[in-house]
Amino acid sequence: MGGKWTEAVGTLPGVWFKSRPRAPWDKSLRVGDLITATIEGKKLMLYTRQGHPFWGTEAKALYLWVTDNSRTFHLGPLSTDHAVDETLENALLYSDGALPLSRESIVGTRRGISLARLTEELKTIKSTLSTWARLDAFFSKSSIPTAGLVGFLSDTSSGGDTWIDEYRCVNATVTKAAKVKNGFKFTAPGSRAMWSMSRWGPNKQYGFVNHRFTLVATVTIHQVPKGSTPLLGAGLGDGAGKKIIGLSYGMNKKWEKVFNGTKTAPGSTWEPGREYQVALMLQDGNKGSVYVDGVIVGSPETIRTLETQGFEIPQFYVGSDEGGSGSDVTVTNVFLYDRPLSVGELKLVRKSDAKKGKGDGSMRGGVSRVLLLLLLLGLCGFSALYGA
Repeated sequence: MGGKWTEAVGTLPGVWFKSRPRAPWDKSLRVGDLITATIEGKKLMLYTRQGHPFWGTEAKALYLWVTDNSRTFHLGPLSTDHAVDETLENALLYSDGALPLSRESIVGTRRGISLARLTEELKTIKSTLSTWARLDAFFSKSSIPTAGLVGFLSDTSSGGDTWIDEYRCVNATVTKAAKVKNGFKFTAPGSRAMWSMSRWGPNKQYGFVNHRFTLVATVTIHQVPKGSTPLLGAGLGDGAGKKIIGLSYGMNKKWEKVFNGTKTAPGSTWEPGREYQVALMLQDGNKGSVYVDGVIVGSPETIRTLETQGFEIPQFYVGSDEGGSGSDVTVTNVFLYDRPLSVGELKLVRKSDAKKGKGDGSMRGGVSRVLLLLLLLGLCGFSALYGA
């Protein structure tokens, strides 16, 4: 009976989960229920899963996760188990345009079943899907690849310390940076943005970054630094030795690629005040590459795999995360893909941007107008659920 299920590696956060050696596994954090549904013409998987609330209490909270097997976001908490001794089962159902959730639990010696209609959550799902469709349509018209595009940081922020993902999935946290059009300017010591993807535990969002990704950003370095300064990267945490793959810029105006915590300067140079498209790429879990304006910096290098290093890649960083004298760089329009882009696709993005030129007709200006329209339509306002 039945068949063998094989994981699409890194696709569904929290559904497939490998425990750490010698680390106890809390079975209550398993998936409660998983269903498929077609909502607004989009085929989705919806599943419930308990996790610890972001404010750090001991109670477990129930979250609703939504994915199209590429982009993923979660809603909640739908409930917390402050007063519940044990949750036995929960079940989702999508039927006749409604999304009910039933839960069987034990409180003291009493066993009961509760039923809730997830009306507001369903509205948010539909609104988010509409945002995806509108952004995809815009980028397609601009010749920007949308297959595998899971995140986009641009002109929307909240309170100066949150860089909001326009696809409404995972936000970035900003420290000591000034908001500019379509991005942030990083100048002070410790000025940076951290885009959390796969922190260990039940609340992790994207596991694919351990196996494959492309991170693309538009950057302008305003002045020559006093020393080597981080620009963009993926790593295990703070500190130069924990960088798996990254790009820095030096006082000799050379680009410096970073692999496995080691910096090298192959010879490619940069100019102050000039705009560049930079990209980091991971293929097959162990092949890293760095590109500037569609041209590889040096050559690809072999990096440690998830199994070798024993830790997941929890975050991307933008700007300096090593303290020191800080940086003086503007970073705008950051794209995250769940797959490696071809050199042709990278050049296509660059060509599309250059062809439209600067000013009101540029891709950045066009995105801003579309995002403004989405905001006016009420499609970009629901950001609090997607903290970084």
